[in-house]
Amino acid sequence: MLNARSVLVTGSNRGIGLELIRQLLGKSKRPEWIFATCRDPEGPRAQELKKLAAQHHEVKIIPLEITDSSSIQAAVTKVTDLLQGAGLNLLINNAGVAKDNSLESETAEDMAEVYKNNVIGPMMVTQAFLLLRKASQESRQKGMSCSKAAIINVSSEGGSITNILIFDLVPCIGYRCSKAALNMLTRCQSLGYAEDEILCVALHPGWVQTDMGGTEATMPVDASARAILNTFGRLTEKDNGTFVNWEGAGVPW
Repeated sequence: MLNARSVLVTGSNRGIGLELIRQLLGKSKRPEWIFATCRDPEGPRAQELKKLAAQHHEVKIIPLEITDSSSIQAAVTKVTDLLQGAGLNLLINNAGVAKDNSLESETAEDMAEVYKNNVIGPMMVTQAFLLLRKASQESRQKGMSCSKAAIINVSSEGGSITNILIFDLVPCIGYRCSKAALNMLTRCQSLGYAEDEILCVALHPGWVQTDMGGTEATMPVDASARAILNTFGRLTEKDNGTFVNWEGAGVPW
C-alpha cells in the first residue's frame, strides 16, 4: 500500500494527473503534502484542481512550466519551504504533449516541441527535485519503494519499439519517439540513482479517455488512476529500471 508523506505530480490540472490527485485524497493514508503542479494555475483548465485544493489542505498548487529552468527552480524553492526540511518521497513526471503527425506530416518544429516537453522536461524536473535523495536518506525503510523515494515517468506503450501500440490508428511519430527516449532516460536514472535507493520506473497508464487519449480510447481515467496507485504500492527494488503498465505488468521496450 502506498504510504508516501509527500507526492509531486506534474501536469495535474487535467486528465490522469488531476485524477491521481483526486484519488490520492481518497486514500485512508493520504499524503501530508500533495504538490499539484501545472503551467497556469489561474487558467480555465485548472478550475477543477483549484476546487480540490480549496477543499483539502494537503493539496498545494505550484506553478510549473517543466521546460523552463527558472520556473522549475521557483517550484523547487516553494516545495522546499513547504516541506520544512523533509524530503520528497514520490515524483510523478506526468506532464506531456502529443501532436498527431504522420511520417509525411511530422515537422522538425513539432518534434522538437514534443521532445522538449516529454523528455527534456522530465529530465530537468528530476534533476531539480532531488529532495528525493533526502527522503531516501532519512527513511528507515530498506530497499526501494514509492513510499520511500521514487521517480515515476509516465510513458506509453506507443513508445514500445516491440509493440508500437495502435500505430495504424494514431501514428504520432514525435510522441512515440519521445516516449522511447523517456524510457531510456528512466533506465539511465535507475542506474544513476541506484546508490541513493531512489526507485525509477517508466509506466504506461493505458489508452486513457483524456484530451490526449482521444475519443477512441478504451480506459476510463478513474480506472487507470486507481490501478496506477495500487501498482505504486507494490513496486520494489526488483522493478527498478523497468517499464510496466498500470497494473504493474512488464511492457516490452
